[in-house]
Amino acid sequence: MKSRIRSLIVAPIALFLIVIAGGFQYRASDEPWRKALPPYDFSFNRDHASHPDYKVEWWYYTGNLKTSDGRRFGYQLTFFRVGVDFKPSNPSRWAVRDLFMTHLAVSDIDGRKFRHSERINRAGIGSAGAQTDTYRVWNENWEARQDPAGRHVLHAVGHAVDGEEIGLELELDEGKRPVFHGRQGVSQKGNEPGNASHYYSLTRMPTRGTLIAGGERLKVEGLSWMDHEFGTSFLEKGQMGWDWFSIQLEDGTDLMLYRFRRDDSSPDRHSSGTLVFPDGSSSPVGFDQFDLAGQRVWNSDLSGAKYPVEWRVRVPGREIDLIIKAAIDDQEMRTGQSTGVNYWEGSIEASGTHRGIPVKGRGYLEMTGYAGAAMGVLSQ
Repeated sequence: MKSRIRSLIVAPIALFLIVIAGGFQYRASDEPWRKALPPYDFSFNRDHASHPDYKVEWWYYTGNLKTSDGRRFGYQLTFFRVGVDFKPSNPSRWAVRDLFMTHLAVSDIDGRKFRHSERINRAGIGSAGAQTDTYRVWNENWEARQDPAGRHVLHAVGHAVDGEEIGLELELDEGKRPVFHGRQGVSQKGNEPGNASHYYSLTRMPTRGTLIAGGERLKVEGLSWMDHEFGTSFLEKGQMGWDWFSIQLEDGTDLMLYRFRRDDSSPDRHSSGTLVFPDGSSSPVGFDQFDLAGQRVWNSDLSGAKYPVEWRVRVPGREIDLIIKAAIDDQEMRTGQSTGVNYWEGSIEASGTHRGIPVKGRGYLEMTGYAGAAMGVLSQ
């Protein structure tokens, strides 16, 4: 991987492939990018903003919303920033310091339709960027920001691959306080120091606004989940993908779990999670404290991937036993114009028991590495 790209002489997607060719395991050549090392003390609202000293960063929103007459929808809006050249020697505004990729998806659950869109742009010429002194990240006219009252504001309207208009114009309250994953401000992803991220979530964000599905503008409300991670190196050799769950139960409990899968299909010991209680306090969930068992599989005709779209999720020590089902089987993101990978990202429904009491919930599931590379910005 070239450590410096002095001018933009290739199309953005080709440039992106150059950037990720060596993956994101930390190497000496990654200097002077900062590594995610303990201890890290989060501070807000500072840490909602961008951290350009780190090579990889993303702001990730998902939510389950409904109209006043009960129509159900899911959405995803994710902004990725990938560092290319820490300090470009070329003074031109066209010199590439960072690339921004953005994924937008809307799941029309009752209509059984999933639509998505994507963008990729370089920073430096104003087409995309992220502020460091306040929270605002954008890709052309798509943006996520925080308003003076502390609400998160999302705006993204575009056209899906089938030509239909999709989008969202939403306001999100933070709800519970931020939850920090891992220990001492670090979510460790591999054996080597620095193969990690600083990772926090806002797990239960009251949401309202307008959703656009198939060109139809709809007033909606519901709950969202926000993840923000930043670091320089993540996955290591042998880690082929992951299964990530965000679950909001009706009793006020929230649960995040992720399992790395190794190339022999065994779970990686750096898998982990966090249990968030109704009062906003939280407790880590270790690798040996939860179990994920895939059940029914859906086959993608377009990518050939076989995704488990029903799961049993157990956290025995917390008396959590859930069945997770995809709200729609086909929620596969096909991102050939940006990250260049296929992955499954979609709305889920949960039912089961918590402390012996029947419970239901909603959430989101992400599955990578079932159709080739786990995720361009992370995998080797």
